[in-house]
Amino acid sequence: MSMHQAVTILLVEDDPGHARLIEKNLRRAGLSNEILHLDNGQKAIDFLFNEGEYAGNGTRVPLLILLDLNMPVLDGYQVLARIRGDERTKRIPVVMLTTTENPQEISRCYSLGCNIYVTKPVEYESFSRAILNLGLFLSIVKVPEEV
Repeated sequence: MSMHQAVTILLVEDDPGHARLIEKNLRRAGLSNEILHLDNGQKAIDFLFNEGEYAGNGTRVPLLILLDLNMPVLDGYQVLARIRGDERTKRIPVVMLTTTENPQEISRCYSLGCNIYVTKPVEYESFSRAILNLGLFLSIVKVPEEV
């Protein structure tokens, strides 16, 4: 995401420690984008579709979504299916960030339309390094200007 493209990163992660570590390492990778953290899938849906507490706020675009798989209220599968099932949001890039390495779950996420599936390592240093590398990758990604 080059400097001239103001992309908001929507981080949907229920673990506050993981969320802080993700943001810290994205910043270490040089990303200065706005990062909006939501702690469950329902809040993400409400934000994306201007519902609930986000009614009338208007969605920031372009967006890139970092989505955890295992969350309360609505899980990552439900959120991803809703994003891909709506004309307004189906083109938003979605990166799944999860500790799950189950091949069936990985396949299911790609079948539902995720763009990238990244496993969060359990070990702190490996987790930090993985997110730093993701941040370096995201620094060159282009996203659609209109969704």
